[in-house]
Amino acid sequence: MSLFAFVGMTEAIPILIFIAIVAGVFALLTAISNRNSKAASRLDRISRPASLVELEDSKATKKKERFGGMIEAAKAMSAPLMPQTELEQSALKIELANAGFRSESAPSVYLGIRFVFLLTALIGSSSVFIPLYGLTWAALQPIVIIVGIGYYLPQLALWYLRTSRQQEIFLSLPDALDLLVVCVESGLGLDAAMRKVCEEMSHYKALVEEFTLANFQLQMGRPRREVLHDLGVRTGVDDVKALAAILIQADRFGASIANALRVQSDSMRTRRKQIAEEKAAKTAVQLIFPLVLFIFPGIFVVLVGPAAIGIMQVMLKK
Repeated sequence: MSLFAFVGMTEAIPILIFIAIVAGVFALLTAISNRNSKAASRLDRISRPASLVELEDSKATKKKERFGGMIEAAKAMSAPLMPQTELEQSALKIELANAGFRSESAPSVYLGIRFVFLLTALIGSSSVFIPLYGLTWAALQPIVIIVGIGYYLPQLALWYLRTSRQQEIFLSLPDALDLLVVCVESGLGLDAAMRKVCEEMSHYKALVEEFTLANFQLQMGRPRREVLHDLGVRTGVDDVKALAAILIQADRFGASIANALRVQSDSMRTRRKQIAEEKAAKTAVQLIFPLVLFIFPGIFVVLVGPAAIGIMQVMLKK
């Protein structure tokens, strides 16, 4: 009754419809999640007993079982939006990896989230504007705008996460490269130097994650050339790609890794100096717009205002 006290009956019906739809979707996803989790736990108990590693990592296993059903539901919802060609799927996986999502189910979950946002925006906007305006252009125009926003909002969020993560790696790479040069020149190998960088620079989370994963792949026996190439592709940062290319060439031709790292460090330092000089040169041009739009009108009023008032008074006296 409190809802109808603030809004009328006509305005409250779309809100109630939207709340009912959201509650129904949430209940459906919860039911699917619980059903799949129980089925997976029964299969695990029947197949074999849990190993020591699984017992120690019970918290991660429970979390995986809890969200397993929702992941399966997201995979089912992502089917209409899933790219058909392998090239487009690879590009989507690279974008998600650049943002830090390296799981095999990440593309399906991401596309499922986009589908849910699209469906929610469509149902919510339709339940609000169609009862008010009917099937007219006045109702279809905001519906199309809201549906477009709901469809592209996850993509915008992914772009923000990817850009911020790449910026973090870009800013933390010079310190890591300097420490890598010191470690290699002191006699450590590249694997041990990368491990030392991960230990000493734990506050740089994004870069440490990538170096830790690369070091783990090297320990598992993958060729260093493939690991370094994947490191550059996975981060999406040009400096990391250049570093990986130089290390691959040094490893292929038997050159000194310490010299290659030092050359790359000097090149990165020069590049950052050029970027700082470019930003400083752009400052004068970028200041023109706030000066003209905000500062110059105030100065114009202060300087010309009294003279304009005096001229108006003289003309009125005449």
